[in-house]
Amino acid sequence: MFLFSVIWFLSETSAAPSLTAEQMSMGMDWLSKFGYLPPPDPVTGQLQTKEALTKAIKAMQKFGGLEETGVLDEETLVLMKTPRCSLPDLSQSESPLRRRRRTLPSQTKWSKRHLSWRIRTFPKESHLLGRDTVRALMYYALKVWSDIAPLDFHEVAGSQADIQIDFTKADHNDGYPFDGPGGTVAHAFYPGERVTAGDVHFDNDEAWTFRSPDSHGMDLFAVAVHEFGHAIGLVHTSAMESIMRPYYQGPVGDPLKYSLPYEDKVRVWQLYGVRDSVSHTAQPDTSHGSDQPVLLDLPENRSTILPDSDIPDRCSAHFDAVAQIRGEAFFFKGLLGKYFWRLTREKHLVSLRPAQIHRFWRGLPTTLDSVDAVYERPRDHKIVFFKGLNYWVFKDNNVEEGYPRPISDFGLPTEGVDAAFVWPHNDKTYFFKGDQYWRYDDYLHRMDLGYPKDSMLWKGIPAQLDDATRWSDGASYFFKGAEFWRVRGSDMEVEAGYPQPIGKDWLLCADMLSDSPAPDANGTDTRLRGQHRASHAGSNYQVCSCTSDSATPLWLRPSFSLLGLLVCFWTLPVALCIDL
Repeated sequence: MFLFSVIWFLSETSAAPSLTAEQMSMGMDWLSKFGYLPPPDPVTGQLQTKEALTKAIKAMQKFGGLEETGVLDEETLVLMKTPRCSLPDLSQSESPLRRRRRTLPSQTKWSKRHLSWRIRTFPKESHLLGRDTVRALMYYALKVWSDIAPLDFHEVAGSQADIQIDFTKADHNDGYPFDGPGGTVAHAFYPGERVTAGDVHFDNDEAWTFRSPDSHGMDLFAVAVHEFGHAIGLVHTSAMESIMRPYYQGPVGDPLKYSLPYEDKVRVWQLYGVRDSVSHTAQPDTSHGSDQPVLLDLPENRSTILPDSDIPDRCSAHFDAVAQIRGEAFFFKGLLGKYFWRLTREKHLVSLRPAQIHRFWRGLPTTLDSVDAVYERPRDHKIVFFKGLNYWVFKDNNVEEGYPRPISDFGLPTEGVDAAFVWPHNDKTYFFKGDQYWRYDDYLHRMDLGYPKDSMLWKGIPAQLDDATRWSDGASYFFKGAEFWRVRGSDMEVEAGYPQPIGKDWLLCADMLSDSPAPDANGTDTRLRGQHRASHAGSNYQVCSCTSDSATPLWLRPSFSLLGLLVCFWTLPVALCIDL
């Protein structure tokens, strides 16, 4: 009967002849799903009238900011295919058809001002975001609202919380089934008496990301801010600048600096009033042993474009240090300053240009022109830098008090170290110097007995390494000069076929784009325009895709503006941006 309704509507409407019955069916199903049409009656099979359908389409177009043609034209269908929130757009009183259907509640709000939250289930392991990253993103997405309204959010460890957060998929028995990648990406429940009040669900089939190009997935922070707006009582709005617009429109920027659009501030103030400027946002509950999640700030003077003459060549000779930090690879190299390149978990080179070490790890001496080794400490995920006879420990992007300290704390030789990495096989930290290596237990804070040993025990590994690192494939990688060696799993012998060139296999240096940047009039590296123009054939190595479109705001386009380019260029992502 529904198909008959579609065929009838195709014959009666002035819709473009290029639209198929399948497209029309999708359009009518969409209108019903998001509150513009009542669902078809399975008993009576009552058809929608032409007038009702036209009104519904016009209402959808008006809400979406399109021309109100009343026709399912291509532009309307494109908007219908845009990823979005699962909740309907219109309340019953606003619906063009006031017939019985699933409706939004009248405006509701929490009667209390101190609200607890917990993440009940996390994204599947194959996702790019770790648990600490997800927890930090939820904290800062809630803080967006508590910064301006008299609401305090605190994380709890128990099973009871006002706001329960889940990553789930398909039909999960709440009336809002997910539909795989794209389509509906998340939803939340309004405050009220029902057991699910305030709960937020994210589609576990989405590729959740943070500070990544849109093509890499859905920005979790942007979606979380939207859904928490629902969780405190806000409904969808048609305002183009609002975070509560139902359609996903890309990353919103750095959580430490993000401020809600005025439209959203006014709406939350109408519900809860304005936050007293002298009050303080509640901190997460740390009684269960976890610290407040931290995000690395964006660097100062982000508009600075380094002169070409000051940029070291990533494709030449050796690196001072190589490290895996929060699942990503960092290649450090000193030249007239201190720089690093970054590869995401998918081995996407974020930028052909390096970033400056001091912009991220504040506390290293400004006179430091290079580092000897870097590794992420397994017991607490702090980052340890080595240079000469000293080492520094960083929590997030700030050096801990009391550093630098002498490397003799580790029981290491006074000559310094060549390399440091954590072996995935036993979670022990290995230090190399010359033709010897040491094994250190970061959990017990002591060097294992019987060390140092001859590095020849690692068969095929050269002496006097530049550095070594673990990787997410379970293998260990050793670097010297322009080459690297791979050791698989618990083996202590180099795999056949190595060494291989670092530049070609890690840093896009063979048969690819020129290393001489060509900034346009806006300072934008024109080589980064378009989608992944520097893909390495037969591999996953890609350059971060950034575009400059100053005529259209970032939040309204899936492409990056100049700010988006600089964020893409300078920021550390998940691996370092939050999870630190």
